[in-house]
Amino acid sequence: MNIEELLAKQEITDLVGNYMRGLDRLDKPLLRSTFFDNAETDYGFFQGGPDGFCDMAMNALREHLANHHMIGQVLIELDGDTAYGEVYFQAFHRIVTQGEERDLFIAGRYVDRYEKREGVWKIAFRSEVNDWARNDPATDDYFTATPDSLRGARKPDDASYLIKNRPVG
Repeated sequence: MNIEELLAKQEITDLVGNYMRGLDRLDKPLLRSTFFDNAETDYGFFQGGPDGFCDMAMNALREHLANHHMIGQVLIELDGDTAYGEVYFQAFHRIVTQGEERDLFIAGRYVDRYEKREGVWKIAFRSEVNDWARNDPATDDYFTATPDSLRGARKPDDASYLIKNRPVG
């Protein structure tokens, strides 16, 4: 593997991270920036272009109390300016069902095609394959015992956005 291939894999891995950050922080511009304008998606329950997908995702996740997407293996196969990926994920969603807070976990893989156009890697096709799910009553004993712990938030209130403006010293 040469340096250009390593750089391409890193750029695609960063793209995957920005996709997840866009979902978790409800940062629609960031999420949308990971796709080419003519990209296609197939999530089973949704097929369409990036604008429709981003609208659907933001509307669905906005109803959740919290989200946390975790990336596992990122397997990238390069073929010139095209790459194929299998990206493992686990997604946590704090939801409310019939007045009860619940923890919904979904695990699966993104099966993707990436392309490099005008020097930039983005998603050209993304599908989501779900391998397992759990839906359990919410448990937050940790946060009850440590109420002063820092918590994740949506854009712009999350620490990942605030760190750039935090004074030093």
